[in-house]
Amino acid sequence: MRVAVAGGTGLVGRHVMALLEQAGHEAVPLARSRGVDLTTGTGLDAALSGAEVVVDVSNVTTLSKKRSVRFFTDATTRLLEAGARVGVRHHVALSIVGIDRVGLGYYAGKLRQEELIRAANLPWTVLRATQFHEFAEQLLARSPGPLVLVPRMRVQPVAAREVAAQLVALALGPAVGMAPELAGPQVRELVELVRQVVSARGRRRLVVGLRVPGGAAAASGGLLPAGTDYTRGNQGFEEWLRSEGSAAGSASAG
Repeated sequence: MRVAVAGGTGLVGRHVMALLEQAGHEAVPLARSRGVDLTTGTGLDAALSGAEVVVDVSNVTTLSKKRSVRFFTDATTRLLEAGARVGVRHHVALSIVGIDRVGLGYYAGKLRQEELIRAANLPWTVLRATQFHEFAEQLLARSPGPLVLVPRMRVQPVAAREVAAQLVALALGPAVGMAPELAGPQVRELVELVRQVVSARGRRRLVVGLRVPGGAAAASGGLLPAGTDYTRGNQGFEEWLRSEGSAAGSASAG
């Protein structure tokens, strides 16, 4: 099967690509480095030609509501329109647990993405997952100075590879609409995870937790799965830090 992966060169996308290829499928990355611009549609029809499934793990690094909504509106609209033209039969997208409860700017774009997918004339599946283990290290990378300001959030982090494996399983099956949410095995405070990464890397950084505008719900657990009806990942944060942390430190978000 030919599967197109939007954001296939990013953190989760690379895992999705590898798992698809290991299973004997043809995985095609949709990324600017491969001549495809999701926001304008440049190169999209040609890259999607022959694809039966699209897996969308594309991303934009921003805290701006306006920029996030613009990116996900443009990219999702182009993907859905091109998919309909070339005969894609299943559109799969990665989203985030709790975005309808936490009013951060980035999440407004993800909500818009979900709205567009639900309204499209294509069979679809959306997987909401919690923050990745790699998120703590990415926050460090974005704070080059000695002081690291971390939003106060209760999180239930999950391994990016486990998210990718769930996406691949969903992509190779029938469309299910909203899939069961995916979260890691433990609830933690984000600021403590960042401090663990600092310690494990032997760095000297002062990590300070702070409240962010619109983040009260995140601090009180709004980004955790609601109830018990969700899929629980296996790899805990400390295990990830020991086994994959060094490699993940140089990875960027997709």
